[in-house]
Amino acid sequence: MTELKSGPGKTKENDQVTTETPRRQPTLDEVAERAGVSRSAASRVINNAPHVSRAKREAVRRAVDDLGYVPNATARALATQQAGSVVLAISGDDPGMFADPFFAEVVVGVNSVLEETELELMLSLATSSRGQARLEQLLRTRQADGVMLMSLHGDDPLAALAANASVPVVFGGHPLNFEPRYYVDADNRGGARLATEHLVAAGRRRIATITGRLDEGAGMARLQGFQDALAVAGLDNTLVENGEFREDGGSIAMTKLLDRAPDLDAVFIASDQMAIGALRVLARAGRDVPGDVSIVGFNDITSARHTEPPLTTVNQPIHALGREMARMLLALMSGDQPSPLILPTQLVIRSSV
Repeated sequence: MTELKSGPGKTKENDQVTTETPRRQPTLDEVAERAGVSRSAASRVINNAPHVSRAKREAVRRAVDDLGYVPNATARALATQQAGSVVLAISGDDPGMFADPFFAEVVVGVNSVLEETELELMLSLATSSRGQARLEQLLRTRQADGVMLMSLHGDDPLAALAANASVPVVFGGHPLNFEPRYYVDADNRGGARLATEHLVAAGRRRIATITGRLDEGAGMARLQGFQDALAVAGLDNTLVENGEFREDGGSIAMTKLLDRAPDLDAVFIASDQMAIGALRVLARAGRDVPGDVSIVGFNDITSARHTEPPLTTVNQPIHALGREMARMLLALMSGDQPSPLILPTQLVIRSSV
């Protein structure tokens, strides 16, 4: 039997030409999905970082084998920092800071993510020059794999430190004077606008505010939200006193407002801690809340439910703020480039309006 061969100008009836499509390489996202873990956790396993639980490590390795995943060499180089710790640095050394449940809740949120890894969390209070030098030394010598920065004030030197850091940096809150690349914040301006609009809708017309620190992003954004709402309503938005985000500051500011405007009928207060101090002053002055003066706070800390009366306030997801900061930092440590994140706020209506 003679085999017929195809040549130029010739065809063979049963000849078949097949072209194989090159096999697409699986992605890191597909590995993470198969393993049932986050992308950052998958990346840390693949890059042999030590900060992942045994169960997740085994799940990722199975997924890698199943899919035939080949890691990217550049991502591997970025993800193999192994100091074994990250820093939460707060620009403040006021002991009263830790009387504010806000910071405690942020730490709980950060820890809820890190406890799924083997990373240690270090806390740094870095307002003094000595504290800043200590943090700078820690980062320069790479004794930490990353840093989360909170509560920066104005031209805070921590901003320059962050810009020169050789490790990933995530900001908690949006600083006033520059645009960070990686940050997690709450919708402070929108939340303050909601609070003030609620007071206007309740029929209040002589509305004041007690602000937090105005050299911080959150303090300024909440003042702007207050001013936005009153400008739209055509009402005076100049009744402003600063309470520095402290309970005693709220008391002092409320006293000043009553002296300036005895006819005020509502106050938006930029933190629940300050609102607690203001409520105390109003009670001493014989002002009924909400009969004479309506009050709205901000943060929705646990004690806001137990004031007299229970406090209407703006809920910002404080635990989620800490949690998302930690997740963003882990993603950066794994070689990812996450987008900035703004968390939503919402009004929680109780009995103070």
